[in-house]
Amino acid sequence: MDSSSMRKGGAAPTGKAARPAIRSLIADLASDDGVARVKARRQLVAYKARAVAPLIKALSDEHHWVRWEAAKALSHIGNQGSIQALLEALSDKEFDVRWLAAEGLIRIGRKSIAPLLAALVEHSDSSWLREGIHHALHDMSRGDLGKALRPVLAALEGNEPSLEGPLAARAVLAALTKSRV
Repeated sequence: MDSSSMRKGGAAPTGKAARPAIRSLIADLASDDGVARVKARRQLVAYKARAVAPLIKALSDEHHWVRWEAAKALSHIGNQGSIQALLEALSDKEFDVRWLAAEGLIRIGRKSIAPLLAALVEHSDSSWLREGIHHALHDMSRGDLGKALRPVLAALEGNEPSLEGPLAARAVLAALTKSRV
């Protein structure tokens, strides 16, 4: 089966047929042809959870557009299994990959909040990571999470985000952990 063949109705192949198709589609993400890359990404998104592990691997590819397509696909899939990889992609050298990684974490939602806060506590020295965490938390702070996340956002927007951010994140993590008990 070639990477462009799909069942009628756009359904992705299942079972053992999925693995070689996914490998071929991942390879297509490196194509010089932008249309081929978009088509491959859309087909990978149709595989949902089955495509997550290969897309995570593609997030570390040397080619910018492969990482971009992988981040975009993971963002659309919104699978919890990609949280750690998306957190790491918040430090990518390319802004658009970092932005898409944040969008993926936003889509995953509440399940990504504790890992985002923990990453801020552990790696606050990275301005790119702080920017990505701010982006994700800002979008997630709408609604009932606003009050809980406000101290972290204020710290990230303050004069010393690398110092104040982890302190606020640690306090919010502790409060979230207590409220789950």
